[in-house]
Parts: sequence; C-alpha cells; structure tokens
Amino acid sequence: MNTGGLQGRIDGTSPTFADLGVWLINLDRDTDRLAAMDRQLAKMGMAYTRFPAIYGKDCAAALAENVDADAYARNMGSPILPGKMGCYASHLAVWDKFLKSSHDIALILEDDVVFHDDFLESVGVALAHADDWDLIRFNCIRAKLPIVQKTCGDYRLNAYLGPFTGNATYLIHRHTAERLTPHLWPQTRAFDHELNRFFVHDYRQLGLEPWSSHPDDGGVSTITGKGFGLVDKPAWYRRLPHYRLKAANYFRRGYWLMRQGMLWPRKAPHHD
Repeated sequence: MNTGGLQGRIDGTSPTFADLGVWLINLDRDTDRLAAMDRQLAKMGMAYTRFPAIYGKDCAAALAENVDADAYARNMGSPILPGKMGCYASHLAVWDKFLKSSHDIALILEDDVVFHDDFLESVGVALAHADDWDLIRFNCIRAKLPIVQKTCGDYRLNAYLGPFTGNATYLIHRHTAERLTPHLWPQTRAFDHELNRFFVHDYRQLGLEPWSSHPDDGGVSTITGKGFGLVDKPAWYRRLPHYRLKAANYFRRGYWLMRQGMLWPRKAPHHD
C-alpha cells in the first residue's frame, strides 16, 4: 500500500490550502447550479477551475467503447446509463487535469454541493492529517458501519466496513490519482462504487465526520432523472449476482482493513 501523503516535504510540515487545486465539475447547460456554487465558493474565498462535465447522452457511443456493459450490469444490478458514463469519464478527466498541474492535492467538487459553515475548517483538518489518508470525502450518499481511525478535535477520520459512496466533495493526493488511473478502465461500475473497491486498488479511502457538506440535486438528477426514474432494475432474481457481490464485498473490505490494522476503532484516539 502506498501511504504517507506528501512525503516529499523536506520540513515535515502539513500541506496547506496553497497546495490545493480546486476543480468544479459542471455541465454547460447547468448554469443555475454553477451560479449557486460560485456564490458559495466566493463567500469562502476559494478560487476554482470549472471543468465542463461530459454529457453522456451527447457522446454515448464514444463513451461506450470504454465500458464493459455486461460487467456493469452484473456489478451494479442495472444497465448502465449515459449519465453514469459521463460522470465516470468527467471525474477521470479532472484527475488528468490535476496530474498535469503543479498541485499536490486536488479538491474535486460536483455542482450540487451545499457547504456547511465549517467546510473550510474541515478541509484544514484533513490537510493537517494528510498522511492518514489517500482519498477523503466530506459528504456521502451512503457511509455504513464507520470505524474511527483518529479523532481530530471535533472530527473523526473514519474507514467504512459497509458501502461508502458519493463523489460530490473529496480530496485526493497526487500519488493516489497517479496509481489508480491506469486501472480504472474499462468502466465496470459507477465511479463511486469503483473507488469503494479500495481493497482491490490498495489505498486508504476515509471520510471526515461530521460531514461538512451535503449533495442536494433537488430530486432531479442529470444522471438518474427525477426520483431515479431513468434507472431500470431487472427483477430481483436477475439481480442475484449483484446481491452476492454486495455480500462478498463486506468480507473483502473487512479483510483488507484487518490487514492494515484499521478494522477496529482506535482505543486511544488522538485529540488536537
């Protein structure tokens, strides 16, 4: 496992906001979302680079060339949507921009995020403990069975035995993006589900709780439609391979966490 954050720092100090590159993923047509994000980020004094998200419906055929649709249906329990392909490709395209930049860490944002008052504080905490994670999230869709790895003031650095999904706000180290990128094609899962295979990719994916932001798409997703109306789930018996995989992943996550000494909560947490 590649650990250690910014090991190249000669003075041993933690990374700061100056080390961050901030990218916002936003579809050209979603101007209202961009305006809302711009207001929030300006209020925090956070400069960012907008990345024009890849709209899956406009280039579905080209995106499908890098998708194993059969594997996706087995792994996710439903056929792949153009929006899922666009989301996956957008995040990896941002990673490519990040790796071509001079930044050591990237803060990657989707455009439906609501930042809480302590968001900047939480990012500062994550940076102060950058050696403890390879990718860290500040909100989630699901985060089941958290395991405390460290207490940092009012925050907890958690690993998760259960599913931990959601791409809306996360920090990632350069070394993590460099190592993972070559192994993420072809697409066989939704992006957050692929990242949740930390036991395959051998890296530390943590969450910082309490969450300092949350996603809010108003119930209308550009990927899954209103109320997930675009998602077509087969009958339950056709989804048995998916259910078996979900169950097996608990054991695979647990085994990896056990090997890393991360399966049990810290008995004597560190307080800052």
